Amino acid sequence: MSDPARVRRHAERVRELVASVVRTQIKDPRLGMITITDARLTADLREATVFYTVLGDAQAEAGTAAALESAKGLLRSTVGKALGLRHSPSLTFVLDNVQDQAKHIDELLAAARTADAEVQRLAAGAHYAGDPQPYKVDDDEDEESETVDLDSVASRDR
Repeated sequence: MSDPARVRRHAERVRELVASVVRTQIKDPRLGMITITDARLTADLREATVFYTVLGDAQAEAGTAAALESAKGLLRSTVGKALGLRHSPSLTFVLDNVQDQAKHIDELLAAARTADAEVQRLAAGAHYAGDPQPYKVDDDEDEESETVDLDSVASRDR
């Protein structure tokens, strides 16, 4: 079993190494404007998942994915040598579509605001369906219970 702090430290190092190699050593023309956002390692340090974003359209994303796939061997050997582990972790590249997720969340929030405004508009002129006081209150019973005959109480106590 591996130490979680060690796994996090190695994952951060993998992210830095992959970003450095992509920036300096890979000269593939298919590689677009890429940013390595995160890297995650399994607990046994055998598999690494590298998340990246690409600036551009779907064609740029597809080209970058192909370029990373073709450079996977170079990246894996560089990461393995730098980490000094017995086994170099295998690399898997995953497109991190943060912009699409953020856009989707913004759309959901806008729809929720619109629905809330509609509910507030409908509730503004609303009133209760029944009486304001739904419970029956007898005023006569309250007055009778307050007046107590002291003679009857005294005769009961004897």
